[in-house]
Amino acid sequence: MEDAEIIALYWERDQKAVEATELKYRHYCKKIALNIVGCDEDAEECVNDTWMSAWESIPPAKPEILSAFLGKITRNIALNRVRDRDRLKRGGDAEALPFDELGDCLADDASGPEEHAEAGELTALINRFLAGLPEERRRIFVCRYWYGDSISDIAKRFGAGEGKIKMQLMRLRGELKKMLEKEER
Repeated sequence: MEDAEIIALYWERDQKAVEATELKYRHYCKKIALNIVGCDEDAEECVNDTWMSAWESIPPAKPEILSAFLGKITRNIALNRVRDRDRLKRGGDAEALPFDELGDCLADDASGPEEHAEAGELTALINRFLAGLPEERRRIFVCRYWYGDSISDIAKRFGAGEGKIKMQLMRLRGELKKMLEKEER
């Protein structure tokens, strides 16, 4: 089923929308969740929460790209689950999230109106940064910091050694930080 048809089902409040979404996007969303939460059971819960959130969001939302819309929901749910889990552990053996690697480049989470405006500006700057990268470097960055892919998975996907991928990511973070500093971020 095409995405436009699935979105139309959501707008009609037809339960078949969730079934069609799950059929088409389960593997995609589960991969995103699993990369972040690292546990099959938690990933399944994140995916199920994604379907609920999509049901509650569409309408009024009318996503142009359903996969990106669902991916963002899944990613946010998974990140929240990991943060909640880590809050409970407080210093346990939790592995750092790939997104935490960007901590030196990016500001804290937005909470007020000014911070939300700054977050929008930051998003535009990151998009401009990514647009200026060669395709392979951009894909490596997105695999790590959007999808949360492991270094070893990225290395396999691009036919490179893990050391090379780590070095590229370190350089990309440095370039992003430099650009953000230049923009007086």
